[in-house]
Amino acid sequence: MSTWTPDELARVGDAEELEIASYRPDGTLRPYVTIWGVRSGDALYVRSAYGPENGWFRRARAAGTGRVRAGGVEKDVTFEAPPADVHGALDAAYHAKYDRHGPAIVGTVVGPQVVDVTLRVVPRD
Repeated sequence: MSTWTPDELARVGDAEELEIASYRPDGTLRPYVTIWGVRSGDALYVRSAYGPENGWFRRARAAGTGRVRAGGVEKDVTFEAPPADVHGALDAAYHAKYDRHGPAIVGTVVGPQVVDVTLRVVPRD
């Protein structure tokens, strides 16, 4: 498994938003979608604000691979299920990074309802 360099992790993790796209079965890249993402430890995570039927999330989970760009970094990635014990830290990271946008919007990406719509974003070699 590949890892983020410290510089990539900081740049992507500190970016206000990231752009995410999944690969189609024919190997072409779908259009990018702008979403929020957070860093926890040495990993990056994204959550679907509008549940499992949100298009980008459904396609990313089905494809398992894609590309992200943020903070001047563009990288091929794998989308994986997160460790079960990370969700409290992710909630805290989303609150710390995005609470200034207000509780209604931050509430779409924190709490027990987003556990099943969380993906770990892992760089590919």
